[in-house]
Amino acid sequence: MNWQSISLSGWGQLSRAPVVACAPANPDEAKEALGAADARGIIAFGGGRSYGDAALNSGGRALLTSGLGQIHDFDPESGALVCGPGVSYHQLLREFLPRGYLFPVSPGTGFVTIGGAVANDVHGKNHDRVGSFGDHVRWIDLMLPGGDVVRVSPEERPELFAATVGGVGLTGIMLAVCFTMRRVPSNAVVLREERIADLEGFLEAFERARESASYSVGWIDALARGASLGRGILETAEPAPAGIGAPPPRRLKVPWNLPGVALNSWSIGAFNQLYYRRVPAAGRERRVHLERFLYPLDSLLEWYRIYGRRGFYQFQCVLPDAGGRAGSRALLEAISDARSASFLAVFKTLGGEGRGYLSFPMRGYTLALDFPRRPGAKELMARLERITLDHGGRVYLAKDACLSAAGFAAMYPRLDAFRAVLEEIDPEGRMSSDMARRLGIRRPADVD
Repeated sequence: MNWQSISLSGWGQLSRAPVVACAPANPDEAKEALGAADARGIIAFGGGRSYGDAALNSGGRALLTSGLGQIHDFDPESGALVCGPGVSYHQLLREFLPRGYLFPVSPGTGFVTIGGAVANDVHGKNHDRVGSFGDHVRWIDLMLPGGDVVRVSPEERPELFAATVGGVGLTGIMLAVCFTMRRVPSNAVVLREERIADLEGFLEAFERARESASYSVGWIDALARGASLGRGILETAEPAPAGIGAPPPRRLKVPWNLPGVALNSWSIGAFNQLYYRRVPAAGRERRVHLERFLYPLDSLLEWYRIYGRRGFYQFQCVLPDAGGRAGSRALLEAISDARSASFLAVFKTLGGEGRGYLSFPMRGYTLALDFPRRPGAKELMARLERITLDHGGRVYLAKDACLSAAGFAAMYPRLDAFRAVLEEIDPEGRMSSDMARRLGIRRPADVD
């Protein structure tokens, strides 16, 4: 096994984690890697798209899943696909969309791996219709921390399955995942865009969309205030009956970190004004290739450099329907008052709870946006955590770098069931991460 000392970071570029890493190419090498874990433990690292420290293990070991990126089997009749955890969404899109198949659920970037999709129980723009990724997983071949390989599913070892889906990689190393692909009529969607004047208008529009639209997502101008608070653009989409030509490969790259002064309330406000006006007042409808619709930011590589060398925080929470109106207003008012939000603010509805003990979704509204790492940013994140808690919501672990251990425990009511599984399969704590220690995920005494 070839171990190397390297430095890893989450997508937010908030810190560098020195690790000793390897990239096993088969189960035997994965078992050897697990056996090499020391007191600091080991964690799997996939596409590097978790924003914070979920896949980091400073001073410990990391298992890179890039060597486990093979597609093993596909049944076109049932749609059942079996692949390794290192397979990316882009890889699946290239291979299966021309054959008329699409993955059931996708996050906002195609660089996420299937292992990451399971570990974070990712959701997409169609959550109201189809749920999160874990709802479509048939089974997982999982190498436990001790090296044994077991198959887990909703029927086989269901507690271990529920701990693995959304379990941020702490139950072991996934070797294969079986999930259901779905047929699509073409490679495109019919996209409808409309301006929304304020938060109340958005909430009303979402109530209509979540009952009828296959996909729905909103962009929010997080700097808008007063009567315009919560204004933005609502996108709804349906599978297009006829396809369009595949977009030419277009991958621009942010070549260097921008200076910190480049992002300020004036520049972001100007961008937001232009972005809001790009959609005609009467709205518009057009056909868009699925790749462009699902992954609008993937055409700009290393876009995190826009935030400069200090990096950025992303905050994403979900608020239940009952607290959604008041909670969304409180969050947007706090963000607008701080005048530090970015232009990447996303507003969506979610349809229900996931299968995992630590699954993020619940039926309600989810808001996600970025904050440059500047003085006062962590204090704002703490304030947003408090608002989320006060309205019965929770923070998404895949995006988190600031959540408190107490806040985490209050937001995830099935945490004790998750801890019980870890105590059974990994009493020595071989699987570990910076997030697990920060949040006391294994047990409260782990907080450092």
